[in-house]
Order: sequence, then structure tokens, then C-alpha cells
Amino acid sequence: MHGMNYRIALPADYDMGIIRQRVATRGHLLDTFPGLGQKAYLIRERGTDGSPVNEYAPFYLWNTAQGMNSFLWGPGFRSLVDDFGRPTVEHWTGLGFERGPEVAQPPAAATRAARQLAAGEPLAEAVARELAELREVAARPGAHSAALLVDPRHWELLRFTLWRDVAPEEPGAERFQVLHLSRPELDAIDTGRQW
Repeated sequence: MHGMNYRIALPADYDMGIIRQRVATRGHLLDTFPGLGQKAYLIRERGTDGSPVNEYAPFYLWNTAQGMNSFLWGPGFRSLVDDFGRPTVEHWTGLGFERGPEVAQPPAAATRAARQLAAGEPLAEAVARELAELREVAARPGAHSAALLVDPRHWELLRFTLWRDVAPEEPGAERFQVLHLSRPELDAIDTGRQW
């Protein structure tokens, strides 16, 4: 499993209806994309859920590197680049994935919580703790699914969670609205630890 996210900052007075319309008319195009576990079409709106910004921030879980590369070098991403410029694409390796009690329902919210691993922090113990917490988070009422990812270049852990209705407040976590979820290969994402 590979995680991927890009974040497009939009002006404070940007009409977020433009993004909503974009997702309404184009979101379905990845509903059958090979190699894609799921893509959550995320937005943050200034003044909503504590967000200080307007942002379009799609988040992907890929089952295959081939699928991810096909998207990045293909017409879908090219269309985004034509409209918004080429964003920085963050990428993580999967550590764990859990399905929640609401996995069969469309999610309406998401949380993204990142934390740096300290230089002297034992990696195996830190990841074991985070995987245990991932299981707890995914088992909560309203949880759709949760993934734990790592960027070993910056030693950053990221927990990405989808929620059926409202994302709970969590210290240090960003909250998003989910406009659409493409889930062509969600059932193929391995549950539990990814190694």
C-alpha cells in the first residue's frame, strides 16, 4: 500500500462551489481505476471545522505502484496540473490498514494526523504503538477506515482516517470534508500490518 496526497491552497475568497462541481462531474472517473484502493476527494473550507484556509487535498491509497504511476503520468493528473499548476505530491509507504464499522457507507469526513519520529525513538516500538492505536481508532463508532503510513525520508508517521459523518476533534489533526470516495480496489487493501 502506498499513500499519496497533494494539497492545493486556494484564496480565502475562492468559491469552493467550483471544487464541488469539479468533483461532482469528474470524481467518478477514478471509480474503476486499476491499482487504486481508494481516493478521497477532500476539501477544507476557511471557517469550517476550524480550518484557517480553503484547500483541495485529494488523498489516495494505492494497491500498486504501477497504478499510482499510471495516474501521475496520465491524463487525470495532467488535467489537474493544467487547472491548478503542478502541486507537491507527498508520498508514504503503508504500515497498516484497518476497516471500520462504517466501511460499507460513503464517508463524509476525514482526519489527517502527522507526527515526527524523534531521532532517538526506537522505530519498532513506535510503530507497534501506532498500529495498536490505529486498530482502536478504526473500531470507533462512525469510522470508515484508517491507514498508518510512513515517510522514511523525513521520519514522519501519518494516520489518515475516514469517517461516516463527522470527524472527531483530535489534537494536532486536520479535519476535512469528503466530497466523493472512489474505491475500486478497497476490498483488496490488506488489513493489519503491511509487512
